[in-house]
Amino acid sequence: QLSFKTEEYQIIDITKNIQKIVHRYGFEKGLVNLSILHTSASLIIQENACKDVLSDIRKFLSGLAPESPNYLHNVEGPDDMPAHLKTLVTNSNLTISVASSKLVLGVWQGIYLCEWRKYGQTRSITVHLLGK
Repeated sequence: QLSFKTEEYQIIDITKNIQKIVHRYGFEKGLVNLSILHTSASLIIQENACKDVLSDIRKFLSGLAPESPNYLHNVEGPDDMPAHLKTLVTNSNLTISVASSKLVLGVWQGIYLCEWRKYGQTRSITVHLLGK
């Protein structure tokens, strides 16, 4: 299990963290399954060369699910329901192939943890290695 301290509305590249686990356990080939244990943060595989892509993703999803007083669920604050909606259209689980002890990702791909809340949190991701 991995834990990450996040800041507000942050998208964090966690690719190296996952690759380190693959190396630490001598994992050669198979699948890595990642599960984030939260409903207001998510996981994505996305462009890793230009940070503008991540900014545009944040902007797009903020427009898709803006803070609003119109949500019924508002117990945890005005940023909570929009965070749930953003995770609805992203992922809570990812599965990535591993070959020759390396994550199989495209040249311009990275694995990201997306914090959709206004205030930082400690986010947990469970990592399962399936293979040899």
